[in-house]
Amino acid sequence: MSFSGEVVAAFGLQHGVRLIEDGSLLACVTRGKKTDVVCGDRVTVKQTGPGQGVIEQILPRSALLYRSDAFRQKRIAANVSQLIIVVATEPSFSDELLARSLVAAQHEQLKVLIVLNKCDLQAAAEPARARLAVYRTLGYEVLELSAVQDASALRPYLQGQRSVLLGQSGMGKSTLINALLPDAQAATREISAVLDSGKHTTTHAKLYHLDADSSLIDCPGVQAFGLHHLTFGEIELGFVEFAPYLGQCRFANCRHDQEPGCALRQAAQSGAVDARRFELFRQIVTVRA
Repeated sequence: MSFSGEVVAAFGLQHGVRLIEDGSLLACVTRGKKTDVVCGDRVTVKQTGPGQGVIEQILPRSALLYRSDAFRQKRIAANVSQLIIVVATEPSFSDELLARSLVAAQHEQLKVLIVLNKCDLQAAAEPARARLAVYRTLGYEVLELSAVQDASALRPYLQGQRSVLLGQSGMGKSTLINALLPDAQAATREISAVLDSGKHTTTHAKLYHLDADSSLIDCPGVQAFGLHHLTFGEIELGFVEFAPYLGQCRFANCRHDQEPGCALRQAAQSGAVDARRFELFRQIVTVRA
């Protein structure tokens, strides 16, 4: 007999699947050695023993957030509607990682929220705020908070969304999760017990339900976000401020490098497009991994 479930955690070939019918948690494997299952997937499973099962089918996804290099893909989360990128006043965050994450979100048509954490560190807050000013100008929502003091300002943004929380190590993501979800540690212990993964420091991702309509997927810290799976044109579209200039270059196949009559490069030189953002675009398309 098959049951419907939701993948709430993964480690290697093991997956924690929460059954829709009764909320019980099964430790599931997939058929065969290779798996495409990712946290947030809706699946059908067959129970093979007490607390054990096998995933039979992945149901159609509404979205799949993943990163890639020239050699492999790293799936992050499925069926999400919003990407929350956590940066901090200190340690310093990566402009390139932020830009790459935004390109991936645009490609999957996800809502985006940038959270600037550790704003209680006032001396470091102003420089970080200045670095994010360009994103506010582009229309991205930037929420400032201090997870150690009060994370409640984030809650309204989570309502009705399946959000994925992404950020570099050290940005305070775990503190944010614990502030939002007092039962997160208990849920993590349950998952670890079922998957027998207590000895492992992280899983690929963990899914927590906030209420009937809202959920949050927490991912391990990332230091790189490869976009090898995207075309040059898809990366162009991921820089939303480029839209008025695309198709305006002298050459239809312009790479926005040294070609004469490049409308985008001229816009960056005139200040119509932020020069640092244009530089980040050039870095990304030169080395997409």
